[in-house]
Amino acid sequence: MLKNYIKIAIRNLTRSKAFSILNIAGLGIGMASAILILLWVQNETSMDREHPKSDRIYMMYSRDTFGGGLWAWNSTPKILAPTLEKDYPEIEKAVRVTDYADFLITVGNKKLNENGVFVDPEFFDVFDFPLLQGNPSSALDNPYNIVVTEDFARKLFGSVNAVGQTVKIDSADIFTVTAVLKNLPNNTRFQSDYFQIDYILPWSYMTKLGRDDEDWGNTSVDTYVLLSENASQETFDQKVKDITKEHTNGESSTEMFSYPLSQVHLYGKSENGQLVAGRAITVRLFAFIAIFILAIACINFMNLSTARSEKRAKEVGLRKVVGAGKASLVAQFIGESTLIAFIAGLVALLVVQLVLPSFNTLVDKQLFLPYGDLVFWAQLFGFILFTGLLAGSYPAFFLSSFSPVKVLKGTFRLANATVNPRKVLVVLQFSFAIVLIVSTIIIQRQISHAQNRELGYNRENLIYVNIQGDIDKRYESIKQSLLGNGSSLAVTKSMSPITEQYSNNWGYSWPGSTLEDYKLTFIKFSTDADFVKVIDTELVTGRDIDIHQFPSDSTAVLLNETAVKKMGLDDPLGQVVSRGDEKYTVVGVIKDFIFESPYDPVKPLMVMGPTSWFSVLHIRLNPEQTVSQSLASVQGVFEQYNPNFPFEYHFVDEAYAKKFDDTKRTARLSMLFTVLTIVISCLGLFGLSAYMAANRIKEIGVRKVLGASAASVSILLSKDFLKLVGIAFIIATPIAWYIMGKWLQDYQYKIGIEWWVFVATGAISMLIALVTVSSQAIKAAVRNPVDSLRSE
Repeated sequence: MLKNYIKIAIRNLTRSKAFSILNIAGLGIGMASAILILLWVQNETSMDREHPKSDRIYMMYSRDTFGGGLWAWNSTPKILAPTLEKDYPEIEKAVRVTDYADFLITVGNKKLNENGVFVDPEFFDVFDFPLLQGNPSSALDNPYNIVVTEDFARKLFGSVNAVGQTVKIDSADIFTVTAVLKNLPNNTRFQSDYFQIDYILPWSYMTKLGRDDEDWGNTSVDTYVLLSENASQETFDQKVKDITKEHTNGESSTEMFSYPLSQVHLYGKSENGQLVAGRAITVRLFAFIAIFILAIACINFMNLSTARSEKRAKEVGLRKVVGAGKASLVAQFIGESTLIAFIAGLVALLVVQLVLPSFNTLVDKQLFLPYGDLVFWAQLFGFILFTGLLAGSYPAFFLSSFSPVKVLKGTFRLANATVNPRKVLVVLQFSFAIVLIVSTIIIQRQISHAQNRELGYNRENLIYVNIQGDIDKRYESIKQSLLGNGSSLAVTKSMSPITEQYSNNWGYSWPGSTLEDYKLTFIKFSTDADFVKVIDTELVTGRDIDIHQFPSDSTAVLLNETAVKKMGLDDPLGQVVSRGDEKYTVVGVIKDFIFESPYDPVKPLMVMGPTSWFSVLHIRLNPEQTVSQSLASVQGVFEQYNPNFPFEYHFVDEAYAKKFDDTKRTARLSMLFTVLTIVISCLGLFGLSAYMAANRIKEIGVRKVLGASAASVSILLSKDFLKLVGIAFIIATPIAWYIMGKWLQDYQYKIGIEWWVFVATGAISMLIALVTVSSQAIKAAVRNPVDSLRSE
């Protein structure tokens, strides 16, 4: 019996090659799309879950009220971890991690600026990242030990054993490599947008550099805790809630709480002081897209199978007459669909393997198919089997229900009902396609809206260079040389790049301020001179900071327009702003400009004199020279005054463009799967229209004999499908409006959802359907009616 089923299945596949190809192509593309999305979803949902103790690892968060709202953030005081480990028995281990390790690593003639972190020695007790060489318990027990990743070890030492080798940091201290860390997976926060770890240094070296402190008000590092096996997170959070208040004699109102590290990536969005689903919403959305694309591919199979039902009706009738039961017929048709699904699965696997490198570039991941994992093959087999059962279920029950008497008498005909399952399935297909088209248009418009937002400063011909080596010591000589050789118009020192926020503060007071104003948070920036000229922003009133011309500007401050409004200052110039014993005099007001996210409102900003620290130089290049000429001159100056360090620079416009990367990835993914959905739907629609035209060929012949034109016949065949697309548009419009409304809620600077987006989408959908079915409609309409009526 099984052999007979297989023969029949193969015979049906080879007999109708065109529609077999359509079925396999549709299922293959759908399955490949679903596999790609599910690989990405699996990567996202497994973030930081690879550690055996992941159920006991928590990240510490701070929580406080600012500007009338409750906020939570994942930065903590440096002193928190040792205090927790010392005073709280629920804590088995507590470790700090910070990306302050921005050093030049030198080995012989090799000089590399890579990404490092400072961690506590217990780092490898909490996180089970495998070491290829070295002992995790002692790898960081000396201030001059360093752990390197396998890729970084290869860059530094080639094929030579790295353990025991020495490296020089910032042309000063000598470190010994004590361990080689296996390259971190890309489903951990330590190898993502948060960190890119190439080497690890012990916290004790940070202390030697004087970068450690015990200030409970300086929340600047990540703290991770490993709770004891029997400890309760709820009990621990109650005990640790007021730890900051206790250590500041009530001066600070900041609370502390823990959150499972395994949930931070997906549920780390702060909303009213609570952590809620952020990334999880996007992950769920794409998981649903995977399900719907697979469903659309299965709908194609169902439609094409049931459309061909009249051709297989006599087969079903004969089988029933000779004793075949409904169950055996269902099994036969399910078997055929499963066979097609397995062929399509092999096609999908090949497609995934071919496109995976490009897909990885698109999503900025390193996804792969684990061919050596038996679990993967079991999951793939189950996935294909599920697809075959889903695709074949409706056709199997539909075909097996035919009455043998009617079929063999020749009186069997499918009812051309106003509503039938096939029409419902076509409507479902196009409803989903329309939702995706609307979503793609709105996401693209939101990106364009933010990109076209007035930036507030000129990012063209503006670069920044990290302060390393002798740059700070020889800053004045570097600045004068840059201005003197014509490569640069202005130079200034800054706390951070103009596109990033390294620090913010609250606790300021000024004449007329209130207790509520004490919690107003300001972005903190710094300059020595020529800030307005370098950034090329507008000075609304007053003057720029210039410590060379005005030595008292070491305590001067510039405010942006938003800060002036929030502070309620009618005449800000000359006002004194205080924070504890620190006092700053307002010397100027600058125009608002976008400092951080282009999707958020501008925040209050303080640009301070050199009482704050510096980490970068901003350089305004001379626009009268080519960029390459200016950069060559700038490089020459840095090589002269800072010869032990390579000259590395960053364009501000490129750094700003990176702020759109995540949203652009979402847009590209949405567009990709929109196109795939349309392609799959059109494959089914093409096959369906071909069969509908074939089934009505005699009707078309009669109409043409009676004088119908080819155009009227084409319209006759196309209008039924266009009606279905119209119904799909009516159903999809409110769904798309709701989904995109929820998505836009995450952005404070956003577009509105306009009516023309839906009109355009409806027109596009109609055009796609018309183009798809018109080829078959026109082919049937121009056919000679003699050929179709000859047998009558």
